Amino acid sequence: MDRTAQLIARAAQHESRCRLCSRAARVLDANWTGSSTVPSRRLYPHQWSWDSAFIAIGLRHLWPLRAQTELETLLAAQWADGRVPHIVFNPSVPPGAYFPGPGFWRSATAGRAAGAPRTVQTSGIVQPPVHALAAWLVHRADPGLSAARGFLARVYPRLAAWHRYLLHRRDLGGGGLVCVVHPWEQGMDNSPCWDAPLARITPAPARSFRRADLDHGAPEDRPTDLDYGRYVRLAADYRDAGYADGHGEFAVEDPAFNALLVASEHALALIASELGATATARHARAERLTAALVDRLWSPEAGMFLCRDLRGGGLLPERGVAGLVPLLLPSLPRELAAPLVRTLTGPHFGLGSRTRLVPSYDLLGEAFDPHRYWRGPAWFNTGWLLERGLRLHGEPATADALRGALLELAEATGFAEYVDPFTGEACGASGFGWTAALALDLHQELLKRPSQGVSKTGTGTFDTSDEGRDRG
Repeated sequence: MDRTAQLIARAAQHESRCRLCSRAARVLDANWTGSSTVPSRRLYPHQWSWDSAFIAIGLRHLWPLRAQTELETLLAAQWADGRVPHIVFNPSVPPGAYFPGPGFWRSATAGRAAGAPRTVQTSGIVQPPVHALAAWLVHRADPGLSAARGFLARVYPRLAAWHRYLLHRRDLGGGGLVCVVHPWEQGMDNSPCWDAPLARITPAPARSFRRADLDHGAPEDRPTDLDYGRYVRLAADYRDAGYADGHGEFAVEDPAFNALLVASEHALALIASELGATATARHARAERLTAALVDRLWSPEAGMFLCRDLRGGGLLPERGVAGLVPLLLPSLPRELAAPLVRTLTGPHFGLGSRTRLVPSYDLLGEAFDPHRYWRGPAWFNTGWLLERGLRLHGEPATADALRGALLELAEATGFAEYVDPFTGEACGASGFGWTAALALDLHQELLKRPSQGVSKTGTGTFDTSDEGRDRG
């Protein structure tokens, strides 16, 4: 290719990137409610916990104040026991627009003993703790604005309480790891990893609830009625027990949930240092969590991390994308990072050969389905996490290819909720919040450092030295 052709190609690429940025910004603006961002106006019309963390990471590039407000709104709904609820309900949304809604969770009454807020209605379960990581990155996007508003000083105590809740109330196995008590808490709701633990649950009768999700999504893409009945039963039992932890029939240690807690502990240590406090204990805690993760969930035979079923005893054999997410950890031993990369690119997930994006479940598993919710489709948030992990552990070429596919498919699908991992066909909702936000974040990273990896500073996953210098 001669010099002129190279310049034309670069100009076309730049124009494409600018178009993606503009389109992603329009999605985020359309989903903004004035205090938070909905994942999807029709399918998910409230504020979701880990969605908001990912969305704030994207918002910081264009609207730093909005990114701070996103996290502040979520944390304002925190319970007195420290939990951050997985949904904060918007009172202006009609009651029947989403199930299970506030009338099901009854947070103000059923959650009274756990300190549920009285001024806002929420769910009673949680989602993965990405929030401290998001708060640190949002701060670095505009440190001046953050300092002027006292952003870190206000969110730090809430984030610390959130981590205390998880570490003290959710170590149900006694081995140092956090446990989820409902599949919705892990975020990968319908994963085949939950099939064995869920099989013990008697489903709620189908006539006892109405699924609003089927009004907006294809039934073949959504969880089955049987699975949904089990989700409802678990949630109702937890509610009826006053949201007390440790007594339910579902208790699973998940590698992605714990890996994200490790990353957020490192971020919380950085926040503490920024505020003039000692961070040593937090870094040490993150290292202990990493060691516990390896000790309890690593499977040499599978070449990846697996979930541990505390009620059934032992590791669950299903290979889900959650078992690859610990690749984002800075202190993951090299002897584990290398087989994780081989598993990611090998026959079970096929990245770079059979699949364009990382499937949510094992391609060779009996339950694999390229379109059904978390049972095979590729999601942009897990792809984003793995792109960071690949760079961290010395796989820039694979990371570059994954980043390129994430950006291409995010725009081509209208920022779909998830996609077929083989074809890139859009599934679920369009104009999805975290897809637009994370595409925007990847776009900005590409502008700043087209072919460089991220440094091992900061959280170990991101180069925090120059966040926000390029708003592009």
